[in-house]
Amino acid sequence: MPAAISTARLEARISTDLHSLLKRAAELQGRTMTDFVISAVQNAAQHAIEQADVIRLSLADQECFAQALLSPPKQAPALERAFVRRSKLLRSE
Repeated sequence: MPAAISTARLEARISTDLHSLLKRAAELQGRTMTDFVISAVQNAAQHAIEQADVIRLSLADQECFAQALLSPPKQAPALERAFVRRSKLLRSE
């Protein structure tokens, strides 16, 4: 038996022009207006959150990133061996 899905209600007063616009867009996509609006709102919310995360992370890590570019850490021995192995493979081709 499938688990019950928890839902919440959202109400908004919109102009008749916007209502007509949403209704037409939904009809063009062969969807109900409710489905169209929920999908559009969900996409907008996800986009807003992704944009906020990108900006926040880039600001928080900006100094660390710049420092790594200006003073890169010494290569690990395994990385040096990988470069040597790669060079040998490229020469043999």
